[in-house]
Amino acid sequence: MSRHPGTIESQYSEATGASWFLYLLECHDGSIYTGIALDVQARFRLHASGKGARYTRSRPPRRVLAVVAYPDRSSALRAEHAMKRMSARDKRRFCLQRDQLWRLAREMAV
Repeated sequence: MSRHPGTIESQYSEATGASWFLYLLECHDGSIYTGIALDVQARFRLHASGKGARYTRSRPPRRVLAVVAYPDRSSALRAEHAMKRMSARDKRRFCLQRDQLWRLAREMAV
């Protein structure tokens, strides 16, 4: 049974067995925030309301750039650590590549 019924994450988790998500947010100043969560939509709302991380209190999020699923918290934390070591330019490149892969998968499914 899903921890967060009705969310995109719960539907994906049930289909793939993933339970933790790495996410990248673009902030209003153009910076990129990276974090992990069980429910990215809920976490985004917390960041947007000023109740999320200290970083996003002074730089509210504009949009979600990417979400990547992981089977457990440990894997997601390792991915978060690696992502935080990347430059903003490389993070944006990562997001663009993922977007191209998602677009290709949608086109192939039609």
